[in-house]
Amino acid sequence: MVDTKTAVITGSTSGIGSGIARALAAKGSNIVLNGIEAPDAIAPIRQSIEKEFGVKTIYCNANMMEPAGAEELIKAATDAFGQVDILVNNAGIQFVSPVEDFPHDKWQAIIALNLSSAFYASKEVVAGMKESKWGRIINIASAHGLVASPFKSAYVAAKHGMVGFTKSLALEVAEFGVTVNAICPGYVWTPLVESQIPDTMKARGLTEEEVKRDVLLKAQPTKRFVTIEEVAALAVFLCSEDASSITGSAQSIDGGWVAQ
Repeated sequence: MVDTKTAVITGSTSGIGSGIARALAAKGSNIVLNGIEAPDAIAPIRQSIEKEFGVKTIYCNANMMEPAGAEELIKAATDAFGQVDILVNNAGIQFVSPVEDFPHDKWQAIIALNLSSAFYASKEVVAGMKESKWGRIINIASAHGLVASPFKSAYVAAKHGMVGFTKSLALEVAEFGVTVNAICPGYVWTPLVESQIPDTMKARGLTEEEVKRDVLLKAQPTKRFVTIEEVAALAVFLCSEDASSITGSAQSIDGGWVAQ
């Protein structure tokens, strides 16, 4: 269990990040939410978590694309709760395009948020976790951290990098009671997945239904989207004492995608 812990989840105002925040709150963790929205817009979400689960919750809209944003986020967490016990690096964006048409700024933004932000945030919490002799870092990678798809070069590169970073950091902290793992979901029905459908339609010349059936779910033998709740449950398990010997791993939760 993760009672009395403090959990920071980047990109946690919707989708997978929100689901993980709520699941950890249900186990008694204080929560630090992060996103790009104004604090007033997130106040109802923050207050609902506090009311439903009886934990303390704060929100910080630090820009995770920059090292200063990670410093701001972790400072807000430590000022409020004293330390960070759990870090979930979840923030991410997507863009779909053939390489020859891929805008430079889109490439740079995806690498910055989907990969570099995990390094920035982890760097800010590792020393404290080592000193406490306990910590959990969970990097939300993707099935695309293990296999590739066309037209997603930046995202695939970032997620492969996330898996590599997970392994390297796990080795550095293995003797300090700190575990570092990547979760590699298949397609989860989230705003991020929904938003990439128009670009995929354009890149492949398909209808929306064809994209869902022939591109997204084609990869998953179960022929259904992974649920946010399933990913959140895996994250909670990785934070538990029962998962103390699981570190440096890439946990697939993809309906059998990478088994093919």
